[in-house]
Amino acid sequence: MASSLTKDSVQPGTPGSGKTFFGHPRGLATLFMTEMWERFSYYGMRALLPLYLVAPAGLHLDAATATAIYSVYLSLVYLLALPGGWFADRVLGPRRTVAVAGTVIMLGHLTLALPNAGTFYAGLGLVAIGSGLLKANISTMVGHLYDGPDDPRRDGGFTIFYIGINLGAFAAPLVIGTIGQKVNWHLGFALAALGMALGLAQFLLGTRHLSPRSNVVPTPLSDREKAATLRKAALWAAVAVVFYAVVGFSGAYTLNWVMVPIIVAGLVIPVVVLARIKRDKELDPTEQSRMSAYIWFFVAAAVFWMIYDQGGSTLSIFADGRAENSIFGWHFPVSWYQSVNPVMIMAFAPVFAALWLALARRGKEPGTATKFALGLILVGASFFLFLAPLSIAEGGHKAAALWLVAIYFVQTVGELLLSPVGLSVTTKMAPAKYASQMMGVWFLAVTAGDATTGLLGVAGVNLDKMGIVALEATLAVVAGAAVWIYRNKVKQLMGDVN
Repeated sequence: MASSLTKDSVQPGTPGSGKTFFGHPRGLATLFMTEMWERFSYYGMRALLPLYLVAPAGLHLDAATATAIYSVYLSLVYLLALPGGWFADRVLGPRRTVAVAGTVIMLGHLTLALPNAGTFYAGLGLVAIGSGLLKANISTMVGHLYDGPDDPRRDGGFTIFYIGINLGAFAAPLVIGTIGQKVNWHLGFALAALGMALGLAQFLLGTRHLSPRSNVVPTPLSDREKAATLRKAALWAAVAVVFYAVVGFSGAYTLNWVMVPIIVAGLVIPVVVLARIKRDKELDPTEQSRMSAYIWFFVAAAVFWMIYDQGGSTLSIFADGRAENSIFGWHFPVSWYQSVNPVMIMAFAPVFAALWLALARRGKEPGTATKFALGLILVGASFFLFLAPLSIAEGGHKAAALWLVAIYFVQTVGELLLSPVGLSVTTKMAPAKYASQMMGVWFLAVTAGDATTGLLGVAGVNLDKMGIVALEATLAVVAGAAVWIYRNKVKQLMGDVN
């Protein structure tokens, strides 16, 4: 990336030297590369995870259990983004929190690389904790590079950063997935650790180019608060240790003793957080109204992610056993399907951005509720499309790879309609009191969706059966239709937010 740094002039207050990264503060290169390598490790491990869980040479679990573990893991990652933001705000600051996060993620992948089922689950926990710490803070540091929200380079900087995410996500299944499936599962997980190590090294070497603000703890805990927090943490840790020791020694322990509490937390915490904000008497009537509208978007997003994230579990496990994973006679590893979405995102995101701009100039850009409705209907349509390869497989044949590519394509279009819009509307509708917390609240929609999938898996529901797939597809389409029907009411609640 050094070759792309030029001697352009920079605005006052930009961190680092006079060099820039594509006209942006040089610190963006550091964060771009850090996030690219972190996503490389994360998505590489994700591509392997469900396949390893069902593989005879892996943990050899049934599809429902594997989907439950995968979904609970994703739910935990997004659930931990909220305390990850709190930890940076109150304890270490974003920069040191990201350094700690990268170290924890790397250790997690190394633990996954050990050929032992017990350490494997410990490794998943470490990666989830590290990802939660990192996810909440690295984007914050991108924002610190610019001179406030009105800096004209800000949106472009986040766009470049987003490209780094998708580059890592695209390359990971091709590299880590191939090594894991074709050579050795644990070598694949070790390669994910190497990716995170490269990202961490890049971050530590480039921290001098970051804004000084990223090293500040915005609202540090007082000594009294630190002592109280440590006491509470120690108490809950002791309760957990004693509880699981009793369960373990009694011989009653199963994996559900860990998964079910996480699922319950993933379903209850989003409701509690939204209810707490909605019932806050300090919010003015406009903020209260916007929160009522936001609940519509939150529930819609939870339904969307419940189906969308099965692209890495239900669809992947289906492809592993019942799809012909070849195109024109060229065979490829199942994990490669996970590269389809990021390459399509990179291809179509600029198209959608240009489309919304062109429609806005004519006064015809669809509203937020309309975009959400279309996103939900499309993710539902993708599962209606899934019925075709399922039917082919039930007939004793292997489904063509292009069926799965088509499903991922429809889901990607739905994502582009809902995800960026959701991020934007979250920042626009956030009450002033909760401005810094609302992005974590948005991530809780992903938590709720994945926790629902995990609950179905724990209950033993096989999610690649035609009946349940049709039911999920119908739920998404009905939810999309409801948002569409009530779009004017939602718009009224949003007030002057577009």
